[in-house]
Amino acid sequence: MDPVSVGLLTALAGGVAGEFGRQAWTALGALVRGPFGRGGGQVSAVSSGEAELTRLAADPGDQGRAQALSTALAVRAAVDEDFRAALAAWQEQAALVRAGDGAVTNLVSGGTQNGPVLQGKDFTNLTFNAGPPPAPPSSGGAGAGAADSTR
Repeated sequence: MDPVSVGLLTALAGGVAGEFGRQAWTALGALVRGPFGRGGGQVSAVSSGEAELTRLAADPGDQGRAQALSTALAVRAAVDEDFRAALAAWQEQAALVRAGDGAVTNLVSGGTQNGPVLQGKDFTNLTFNAGPPPAPPSSGGAGAGAADSTR
């Protein structure tokens, strides 16, 4: 069984890939917290992975914590057959996050486009055809701007 990618673990812990990523992270947590040792291996000195999962969740960008979790998952899978099968199934689903994490498909069709066409991924807080920002209020003191110089 391939070890779980450190990049995938940090991405999921950091909340990328939207709802699907959050579901994958939650599913990994449930898997790690599940029964341990029913697969017939020696588990007394093996981490369940729960502590490593918690530490990575506290600091999602820490590559060392992600590596520790990946190692704990691999060791647990080596000694627990049930966990190995469940982790393999989880990895198949989580691979979709990794495959789609950077993928962007842009398609503009249907004739002439009259307006902005954006190509990219994950846009937020966009405004089109907005006028200039309002002028800041005058700081000339009381009555500034009220005087008429044409008298």
